Amino acid sequence: MQIEQVVYNDISSSLSFSFTPQLFFVFGNRELLETSNLTQKLTAEYPGAIFSGCSTAGEIANVSVKDNSIVITALKFYKTAIKSSLVKLDHVQFASMEAGKQLVSRLPRENLRHVFVLSDGLKVNGTDLVKGMAENLPSEVALTGGLAGDGPQFVKTVIVEPDGTIAAHSVAAIGFYSESLSVSFGSRGGWDSFGLDRLVTKSKGNILYEIDAQPALDLYKSFLGDKAKDLPASGLLFPLSMRDSEDRAPVVRTILGINEEEKSLTFAGDIPEGSFVKLMKANNDRLITGAEEAAHAASEGLENAPDFAILVSCVGRKLVLKQMVEEEVECVSNVLSAPVMTGFYSYGELAPFNRNSLCELHNQTMTITTFRET
Repeated sequence: MQIEQVVYNDISSSLSFSFTPQLFFVFGNRELLETSNLTQKLTAEYPGAIFSGCSTAGEIANVSVKDNSIVITALKFYKTAIKSSLVKLDHVQFASMEAGKQLVSRLPRENLRHVFVLSDGLKVNGTDLVKGMAENLPSEVALTGGLAGDGPQFVKTVIVEPDGTIAAHSVAAIGFYSESLSVSFGSRGGWDSFGLDRLVTKSKGNILYEIDAQPALDLYKSFLGDKAKDLPASGLLFPLSMRDSEDRAPVVRTILGINEEEKSLTFAGDIPEGSFVKLMKANNDRLITGAEEAAHAASEGLENAPDFAILVSCVGRKLVLKQMVEEEVECVSNVLSAPVMTGFYSYGELAPFNRNSLCELHNQTMTITTFRET
């Protein structure tokens, strides 16, 4: 595998590579992606390459965390074929489950090793998207990825489509085809829940209307106190832990939006009626330890260090860690023996919790996907 990485932040940045890339990962600031024409330049120079990328709430370039830049990582595999698929969410009336089904059905099945997915971060129900994809993938094919970000703005997110087009309201998948490719993953959090379990008494999909028969937004604002005036961004600091049955591990849900008239909260994934939720908080040490645990999970069973890793970490973690944010990236690099790393801070992370479970939507986690050709 050949890998080279460039951090692009102005018109003088070089976009040349010493080999002809097969695949570009492109993660960057939304406005810069929309105005720089960078992907058009890359498609003109390397017309055969496939793209995967999105807007972010921060870009990862090896052990550095960037803002207001674009991180381009070029890859050429020796023994691995790459296929792509794309679904426009507008074309399925924002039916996220159907979008997931269509997305993976367009990928050939023979010799499929792994699927990496990036989606619009605001116009999708991540839970349904994952369900649709999982139902139509062979059980032995793992699925990882993330939801695009837009800093703390929550205004608009975009995807870098496989042909290099920058577009909103899309979801794209990359299929990796090889018997010589080893792919591993890990996803962990580090947030602590507190207070009592509270019952979800009214919800629909990813919209939460009532908790303990009280308007969800009013109750949540009472938790936040002075920080309530900064919603929805301040909600990233206080996610909810949700369990919909006693035999399932809790998952974390982060607020994407609020509706003052309906007194409701919109999340990246489902909050089913009858489930139980708790408020969560974080401290820096626990978050960094969570990232380290994700790296250990991703390296479990690997005989050699990976060549390449994609990190998808939640924007909420970045807001909490502030100037310490690079420490979670550095500890991942140390555990994985310093492969080339790229990635982004997201509005949601997609991965199985462990190797024997199905992919789920997560919030507030560090999710890692590693690749090595043998």
